[in-house]
Amino acid sequence: MRVLVVEDEIRLAANIAAALRENAAVAVDVVHTGREGFDVGQQRNYDLIVLDLMLPEIDGLAVLKRLRASGQSAPVLILTAIVEKSTVVQLLNAGADDYLAKPFDLGELLARAKALIRRGKGTSNPLIRVGDLSIDSIEQTVTCHDRAIDLSPTEYRILEFLSHKPRSVVSKEKILEHLYDFNWEHHSNVIEAHISNLRRKLNRGSSASSIETLRGRGYRLLTDRYDEAP
Repeated sequence: MRVLVVEDEIRLAANIAAALRENAAVAVDVVHTGREGFDVGQQRNYDLIVLDLMLPEIDGLAVLKRLRASGQSAPVLILTAIVEKSTVVQLLNAGADDYLAKPFDLGELLARAKALIRRGKGTSNPLIRVGDLSIDSIEQTVTCHDRAIDLSPTEYRILEFLSHKPRSVVSKEKILEHLYDFNWEHHSNVIEAHISNLRRKLNRGSSASSIETLRGRGYRLLTDRYDEAP
């Protein structure tokens, strides 16, 4: 998963990014002006955009309108110190999915962010089922027939990302974009190792689901052994 945080208060932006990385298992990009927010937001695929309303250069409402006009469909969580009903209505009409009044509790931001990400993936249920795997996106745990499968944070994030597109081929580049921040190219040689470890752990857990490598194309999560090519 990948989140964009657009917030001009540098310390607050850093705290939000750290909380999301540590508690929501997402990669986070951070920018501090409205112009940067629009430029980055329209160029990349995000699972969530956290957007401050009062920004330098271009305000948050204008950024939101421009992003929606450009075709960016990621859920948008607005951070605002202005909570008048007319402002809220204007934000929602412009394409915001939720808003949070400043000052706010980081725990509430995390809960809303996770809910918006799930909704953006087409499910409001935090429990994802693929084959005989159960993936709890809140607890970030994986079980197979009620038996826990112990995964590293990166292995979990890869599996959760693949689980949103079961049986679909996902390129290595897409996985990297959702795992790491702007400089994901630096990590490009580690994906194969993570996939290998993840596949081994799934097989050891007697899971009927596994990960197939398609050379030159990417990876896909199989829902059962019968999905595999002969």
